[in-house]
Amino acid sequence: MAIEEKERIIIPDENGEEHLFEVLFTFDVEETGYSYITVVPVEQKDDDEVEVYAFRYEEKQDEDISLFAIESDEEWDIVEEMLNTLSEEEELKE
Repeated sequence: MAIEEKERIIIPDENGEEHLFEVLFTFDVEETGYSYITVVPVEQKDDDEVEVYAFRYEEKQDEDISLFAIESDEEWDIVEEMLNTLSEEEELKE
């Protein structure tokens, strides 16, 4: 069984402190043209319950990304639906 290395990103908080996150998944919404990313703090990834963070993002030319807070209920609904779908798929694999 191969171990897949998860992608990790560093996200600074409002105080400028940097935190390491593991990327769960990214997805695009064709209707809006937006891209979303969901991440979990690396220090929580093996816990039974983890806090999942989601952002809208835009890729820059230098392979960096800009993160934007999700503020509308419509966007949160899209992200939650995707999380639920992926959770159900994971349960079916087990």
